[in-house]
Amino acid sequence: MLVARLLELEAAGALTLAHVRAGAQVGGVNVRTVWRWLDAARTEGRVERRPRARLELSDQAWEVLAQAGGNVAALHRHLKAAGGEVPSLASLHRVVRRDLQAGRVLPDRAVARREREEQQTRQALADLALAGPSEAGAAKVAARRLPRLAPEATGSLPVGENGALAGVAALPAGAQLVRTSSVRSVAEAVGQAMATQGAVCVFGDPGRGKTAAVRMALHAVPPGWKVTWVPVAVRPSVAGMRRAVFDALALAGRFPHTSALADAAVTGALSEARVLVVDEAQRLPVPCLEYLQGLWDHPGTRITLVLCGAGSERALSRLPQLASRIGAWQEVPRLTGAEVATVVTGFHPLWRTVPAPDLTWIDRSCAHGTFRTWAALTAHLQNALLTTADASIDRALLRRLFKRVAPPL
Repeated sequence: MLVARLLELEAAGALTLAHVRAGAQVGGVNVRTVWRWLDAARTEGRVERRPRARLELSDQAWEVLAQAGGNVAALHRHLKAAGGEVPSLASLHRVVRRDLQAGRVLPDRAVARREREEQQTRQALADLALAGPSEAGAAKVAARRLPRLAPEATGSLPVGENGALAGVAALPAGAQLVRTSSVRSVAEAVGQAMATQGAVCVFGDPGRGKTAAVRMALHAVPPGWKVTWVPVAVRPSVAGMRRAVFDALALAGRFPHTSALADAAVTGALSEARVLVVDEAQRLPVPCLEYLQGLWDHPGTRITLVLCGAGSERALSRLPQLASRIGAWQEVPRLTGAEVATVVTGFHPLWRTVPAPDLTWIDRSCAHGTFRTWAALTAHLQNALLTTADASIDRALLRRLFKRVAPPL
């Protein structure tokens, strides 16, 4: 605006040094800077500042930063060691601060270290498994090995290469999900919420199969509906939650640099019928719950909100205005004694050779109706049968395995 006005005065032959000095004072710059602006406007036809190149960090650089616990100086040293053109330390600090304020989530250092150690442990176990038993017993073990979990065993749900259902703990080889009474109840509650674009809270103690129940309920949604799972970080912020929803929706382009633009992109994507599932919802503080409520209440969105997690009902109690909108509070209880035998024999063929009274004894002594404990016990039992010569399923073996799956008192 200032340069355009000065050009008008110049075209009229009325531009003086006083005008340039006044323009410099208004713009807060040197007089010579104003003359440069005028020269650029005459030669280039440009009255705005030349756009400056924006410095961006790659995903690999962010991974290095996470492993360094957010230490920007360590990232700077890593980039210098890698060679090539390296920005200054001050520029790196500015870019990291800018992207974090825009919603980029930097994992906690302890979490990153724990994930790295777990990955190393899994790789070590895989290497040991590849070594295998002695050649003399290889044929015997191969004959007893159970088949890997096939995708159709879980009702067409997504299964990873290691037999893990997305968002669910890894299943033992040969296992298949079972539609229990809890799964049917969750499916009914979610279906009713979809009919009214309402909200559901699925809660219960850890290990009862809440996530699996929701996935089984949503694996075949009606035509025109989409399902989006939003992960919840540890100690999330509103900016982090906004980024998590944006990434979960797989929106095109980079994450916007203002919350207004990000919210516009998210609400635009949520204008079509969609189930928004927030797993581990018990981690959400009140501001993040208010953000989700804002998306749900927005007049342009068509969302069915499913909040799932152990303690999610307690988290919602901290925001009564959202809790009052929950259409169904669906608890996933423990397996009852009457359904244990049917469920576990349908879950894995190993248990089909065990008498029903022994299954009841296992549940009463160790599993206590917790599906995750049954899955862990199945994996340990399967490993014992594969690695121990002439092993059989008896109470002595099961008592020994109980100590592996039960936490110390």
